[in-house]
Amino acid sequence: MKLKDKKILVGVTGGIAVYKTCTLVNMLISEGADVRVVMTDNAKKFVTPLTFQALTNRVVYEDIWKSTDQNTIEHISLSHWADLIVVSPITANTIGKIVHGLADNLLTTLIIASLPHTKIVLAPAMNNNMWDSLFVQENIKKLRDHDQYVLIEPRSGILACRDEGKGNIASNEEIIKTIESLL
Repeated sequence: MKLKDKKILVGVTGGIAVYKTCTLVNMLISEGADVRVVMTDNAKKFVTPLTFQALTNRVVYEDIWKSTDQNTIEHISLSHWADLIVVSPITANTIGKIVHGLADNLLTTLIIASLPHTKIVLAPAMNNNMWDSLFVQENIKKLRDHDQYVLIEPRSGILACRDEGKGNIASNEEIIKTIESLL
């Protein structure tokens, strides 16, 4: 169990690759990690919080304004709790928010609160035209300029929309290998 007792916060944003994150969470737990999940509203359109609650046996964090514990400020307590944050999948939207310091949901707020003490692994997934977009690539470059962020490049192949190109989320095995190398 390479990740025994490591505290990993998994952020989930809205994209079809969310279903792969369910398996990622299960794999992290199998490796001994203590996993907590934060979902954006768009992520919940693909998979419900109940799925991640069942996998982790923990509450799923989903709303910055609705605390699960009245004695904590969740975006601060979660950012301090985590040994590492993984956002899988991360969308162009959330990448843009992080780069520009926009904290309009629980996930982006806690990522900003985690700076500079926690490494953040980002596993993008999106259409190849979105990935290749000038704005997305400028944002990716800005993330790469900061040591705190570790970007796992998307793979090329057939995408959910049946286009072909770069945009498939990295394999769960590659994401776990990156996590292990950081912890």
